[in-house]
Amino acid sequence: MFRNVILFLSVLVSVSPAAEKPNVLFIAVDDLNHWVGHLKRNDQTITPNLDRLAGWGVSFERAYCAAPACNPSRAALMSGMRPSTTGVYHNPHDYRPHISSAQTLNSYYRANGYRVTGAGKIYHGRFERPDDWDDYFKKKNVPSEGAFSKSNYNGVTWSVLKGGDEVVADYYTVNYCIDELQQKNRDKPFFLACGIFRPHMPWSVPKKYFDMHPLNDIKLPPYREDDLNDIPSPGVRTARPQGDHAKIRAGKAWKEAVQAYLASITFADAQLGRLLDAFETTGQKENTIVVLWGDHGWHLGEKHHWRKFALWEEATRAPLMWVVPGLTPQGKISPRTVDFMSIYPTLCELTGLKQPEHLDGVSIAPLLQNPNAEWDRPALTTHGIKRHAVRTERWRYIRYEDGSEELYDHDVDPYEWTNLAGKTQHTVLKKQLAEWIPKTEKPEVARSK
Repeated sequence: MFRNVILFLSVLVSVSPAAEKPNVLFIAVDDLNHWVGHLKRNDQTITPNLDRLAGWGVSFERAYCAAPACNPSRAALMSGMRPSTTGVYHNPHDYRPHISSAQTLNSYYRANGYRVTGAGKIYHGRFERPDDWDDYFKKKNVPSEGAFSKSNYNGVTWSVLKGGDEVVADYYTVNYCIDELQQKNRDKPFFLACGIFRPHMPWSVPKKYFDMHPLNDIKLPPYREDDLNDIPSPGVRTARPQGDHAKIRAGKAWKEAVQAYLASITFADAQLGRLLDAFETTGQKENTIVVLWGDHGWHLGEKHHWRKFALWEEATRAPLMWVVPGLTPQGKISPRTVDFMSIYPTLCELTGLKQPEHLDGVSIAPLLQNPNAEWDRPALTTHGIKRHAVRTERWRYIRYEDGSEELYDHDVDPYEWTNLAGKTQHTVLKKQLAEWIPKTEKPEVARSK
């Protein structure tokens, strides 16, 4: 594998003498679960550009976040350190006193000769370090033309907007990134981060995207009324069935909410399409690595739950796509289970940078060359101290802080309706899966006021 990466780098040097290392186009999509066309989890999605990017390289069928919330997920991915290493477990935890600039992905590339720029949401919005970038764009005062309608059910919100794409901030994020891609006469390779905010709430996008998902055609996610009956109390508290779910059902707005989420995905996909169109015209495709990730998943009523903030499949699974010219085959979907702690070390290997010693993850470069290669590492997701999920290709094992457990067999139960943790025949399996849970966990850092 290492020889193939070196060959890949040598080809890039011959193609682009001005850039000694390959460029990196680094794309994040916020709150995007696995409702993406080519992943075939939901046949209502309209994602031609996500599917187009997947066709350029390798997409992972089973990719999972380090934490099912924006701030800890992004802090982990960008630092290469899990929440159990840093103490950054939840959204109010300011990562900056606990993760140095020298440890973050963007700063590391900057220190190694890259022009590092970005726009939109890469880190959690409350906790920024703009000095760690050569340039960072944030559009303010986005023009508004109003809304045809607005909805709010216990904080699950959406609006049908008047106007075109320019009434949403993501439009300007992509404009900035297009301008960066089109820069001429570079004397450094680029690391360009594009953080698309939708489908994060509020699901407020132009009406044309709602019209692409007619309300009469909307299908609800697979669901069982008795789904929480075999789940331990920490899981039931996670679901909050008397909160979001009860309010949305009481308002008879479940289909409307699903429509709004789908519309927001389609809007985000359109913005990605604008970025990819521009990228294809720059002449940079043959010396640019593209990686796209979603920071975590999203529930829309599955297991009586809405939002993220849970250790189940819908909250933890998100897209992960890689395009590495000369290395990745085209249009392949890997069935292997990975988590996003792999992104930092993989990029280092692919761009010839030494992997920093602080990284908790490992490179998945072998899977980029051969998506079906053998792989025995499960994915690990953490949602608070002593709250973890271990995911293999077949099994999901959850253990809560009180020792209670959930176990699901995805070969026969893809929506996690039957908790098998109490079955004695699975005692050895649970013990084996638990070996992947961190042995030591750093206490929570102070919450930001």
